[in-house]
Amino acid sequence: MSKIKGIYAATLSILNEDLSLNIKKTILHAEKIIDQGCHGVAFFGSTGQAQLIPVSEKINLLNSISTHKNKDNFIIGTGLNSLVETINLMKVATSLNFKKFLIMPPAYYKYGDKEAFSFYSKIVERVPNAEIILYNFEKLSGYKFSINCIEDLTKKFPKQIIGVKDSSYNLFENLKIDNFSVLPGSENKLLKGLELGCDGIITATCNITATLARKVYDDFIQNKDQSANEKLCKVRTVFDGYNLISAIHSLMTQIDKSYSNILPPLSLLNKKDCQKLIEELKKIDFNYKN
Repeated sequence: MSKIKGIYAATLSILNEDLSLNIKKTILHAEKIIDQGCHGVAFFGSTGQAQLIPVSEKINLLNSISTHKNKDNFIIGTGLNSLVETINLMKVATSLNFKKFLIMPPAYYKYGDKEAFSFYSKIVERVPNAEIILYNFEKLSGYKFSINCIEDLTKKFPKQIIGVKDSSYNLFENLKIDNFSVLPGSENKLLKGLELGCDGIITATCNITATLARKVYDDFIQNKDQSANEKLCKVRTVFDGYNLISAIHSLMTQIDKSYSNILPPLSLLNKKDCQKLIEELKKIDFNYKN
């Protein structure tokens, strides 16, 4: 087991006009943002429309990337409410020698720490060779991890529960566990998180900000003066004014029309908001076409 460290993007899923997954372009996009600075990517996170993409298409992509040169830099999201389907998908992935998974607890139902502990315990019991990054995002799942719950999980499963993506931001300032990665879900938390002992970030907007985010990370690791963090935070703040998935796809559509394909109920920004987004990025001198 090794800690997850660095800049990770919750990578986009690129779709065909019939809204099926375009595996080739999805992989090429992941390769591109790794080349731009990301240490790795998480496929099928919420940004990758995971909850809306059929399991069969997820498996097709897993097969396609199972021998990829960047395989060790890939984290696999499950994006499934069902415990059994989550376990089944993970078994397919582990059979292809994927180890690292990003797993959000189920949405819709109301529950607490005890039930969340039970959910992950059953996953570990059925897929004991998996390494799991917990996904803390109350806005989507309706549940927010407590520090106590995560401490209990890591005590029982120290080899399997290896980190947390904190998009609710109630953990990254105070959660301290040996050999456990804490990764906030926003570039605005990157530098502060690193200063507090966090290990990097996993974010939606690293699809756009990979180069800037990597610069901030590298400067911190190398004890250099920060020259990119202010701009990085300004870019993220612009995106925070919109639905992130809609904004990123709308912006990328300016480069490649394939990004305009998005699964309902998601949608692109309307023309007015898209133009406003582009103008706001221009004001802070951010070139998204690099």
